[in-house]
Parts: sequence; structure tokens; C-alpha cells
Amino acid sequence: MARRVLVAGVGMVPFRKPSAGATYDELGRGAVRAVLDDAGLPYDRIQQVYAGYVYGDSTCGQRVVYGFGRTAVPVLNVNNNCASGSSALWLAHQAVRSGAVECALAVGFEQMPPGALSAKWNDRPHPLTGFREVLEEVYPLDPALPGTPQYFDAAGREYLEKYGAHPETFARVAVKARRHAANNPYAVFRDPIGLDDVLGSPVVAGGLTRLQCCPPTCGAAAAVVCSEEFARANGIAPRVAVAAQALHSDSDDVFTRKSAMSLVGTDVTRAAATEVYERAGVDARDVDVVELHDCFTVNEVLTYEGLGLCEEGGAEKFISDGDNTYGGRVVTNPSGGLLSKGHPLGATGLAQTAEITWQLRGEAGARQVDGARLGLQHNLGLGTAGVVTLFEKVS
Repeated sequence: MARRVLVAGVGMVPFRKPSAGATYDELGRGAVRAVLDDAGLPYDRIQQVYAGYVYGDSTCGQRVVYGFGRTAVPVLNVNNNCASGSSALWLAHQAVRSGAVECALAVGFEQMPPGALSAKWNDRPHPLTGFREVLEEVYPLDPALPGTPQYFDAAGREYLEKYGAHPETFARVAVKARRHAANNPYAVFRDPIGLDDVLGSPVVAGGLTRLQCCPPTCGAAAAVVCSEEFARANGIAPRVAVAAQALHSDSDDVFTRKSAMSLVGTDVTRAAATEVYERAGVDARDVDVVELHDCFTVNEVLTYEGLGLCEEGGAEKFISDGDNTYGGRVVTNPSGGLLSKGHPLGATGLAQTAEITWQLRGEAGARQVDGARLGLQHNLGLGTAGVVTLFEKVS
């Protein structure tokens, strides 16, 4: 029988530019140290470890946790593109929920190089070849430009054409991200920016400017999940629980739809969110705070609709009415999101988990969303992996 899973603790280290020089093992250990302190647990109480990262050789997870002891527990390394951290959490949650273990650690970290994302293996088939071939049919790509921004620029153009929205709608997301990040000591970029700053920054691809793209970042975050029985036995107060969680990959029509929006995961997001709401018996309108995958401003706009925070085609009004921020319907990315907090690939999903947990525990300081009881976390990796997790405050 499936069991309730509690968040025993969360932790992260401040995100930094690649030039800051910290190595992945230093970053990862900082996050593990923080989560164990938060949970009030020694490392030898952890029964399984899942480590999410993208830029690293095999068994980096072991190098990180061996700094806390070699306790013979299983350590699994998870690479699911930008959803690696949330995929690690999904596995840890599954292990506890199924009864396989009582307590599991998910840690995500990334030591990223500067500059745009690029392929590291050029002597074998690229996993996104099928996606690129379909995208080329509807939105020709420029081989001289980085590939990833072009996917999202194409999705943005498709959205504007489909719904008659204005390009400034995307730029407003970046302005909001900086405003939120001003109160987050973990964020890379905290200085305010205006609409003219965003639109006037250097063009990266098509309509996407630099300030509409998340920065390459180094960082780490972690979460410990456990059963209610384990919490009682170890003096852990049950404050936040996983209400529901789903991980989806693409369905059969991803290549036949000829849609750039589908290629960047909008269908996966919608399917995972629908499953989570149904499992938890709630509606999107019940959610108080959201941390979503704003790798580009375009993706935040698409994700509003994929998560059901507003109706399809309604994101422009949702933004202009201020329903995506404090005083509106639901606060999105109070941390500043990937756009301002930064995007160390393997750490991102667990940093989102930390923010939602702090919000539900009432520990987010100046970022606090009043009365937050339900928090939604969304993490997406191209190729495709989409994770949606609903957390609830435990009374």
C-alpha cells in the first residue's frame, strides 16, 4: 500500500556564475550538509541516495556523498537533462512511498561551463535529432546560433501567431523574475531591470534577448524524504508532504503534430499536471505558490497554461493583470526562477523543492507568500522529461 511521504528537510547553496570556481563536489556537499542539518539527521540514517547532474562523469554522486561517510547504501546517478534533480526526487519519493525504504536523499548539483549549452559528444547520434528534424520543417534553424534558444524562440513565435499575443508579454516575465529575486540571497541576479532593458539586451535567437534566457550557473540543492513512521522515530516534525507527483515523457504524436510548442514540452507539462491534480483531488486554482521551469521567458508563459494556472491563450491577460505575482491569483517563481536565481541543471528541480518547502513552512522571509498551503513545482528537460510535484502543508 502506498504511504504518505514527508519532506524531512531541504537545503541548497547560493548559486554562482561559473567564474566563481567552486567544484561540483564542494557544491554538492554544501547542499547535503544543509539538508541534513535541516532534517536533524546524521548521514548514516539515509537509506538510499539519488544524485542528479548532467555535466559530469559517472559516479559523481558517490564522490559527493562519500564526504559524509561510506555507509554502503545504494547511490544512483540520474541524468534526465534539465529535469535531473526532479527525477532524482521522483525516484526517492517512489522508494519511500512504495515501502522500499524509510528515508532517501535526493541531491542535485552542477559545475557548468560558461556560455550556451552545447553537445559534449559529437561522435554518436544526438538524442534530440528527431526533435530538430521536425523543428526544421516548421521553423528553419540557424546553424551559427546555439540550438536550445532556437527551440524556445520557435515555440514563442508559434504562440504569438496562434493567440495574437505581443512579444512584450515574454519580456515582462523577466522583469518580474528580477523583482522577486531581489529578496533571494541564493539568486545570481538580484538587481532590478525594466522592460526596455530586457527588450534592448543583445539578441540571442530571433525574438529572444539575453535577459530572456537563464544564465549558465553552478550550484547544488537537496531534499530528504521519509515515511511518517521514520519521522516519528527520529523526532522529525511533519510540516510538508508530497501530495502527488508525476514524471512524463513524450506521447506518440510529439513528432506528427509539427508544433514547436509540443517539442519544448508543453504537452508533457499538461499531462503531468493533470495527473497530479487528479491524484491529489485538487484544482489548479487551489495552488498558492508555484516554482516553474522558466529556462526562457517563453517557457514560463507556455507553462502557465500547461499547468492550468490560466486558460489556453490567456497568459497575456494573466500577466498584465498581475495574477502571476504577489497580490495576484498565484505567486509564480518567488525565488526569481531560473532567469534570475540561475539554472545549474541538476540542481534546479531540488532548488525549486527547497523554495516551495520554505514557503509552506513560512520560512521564506521577504519572499513569503501569505497563507501558502499548496505549492506546485515544475521541472522540464528537453528530449523529454517533465516532472510536476504538488507539496502540501501538514497541519
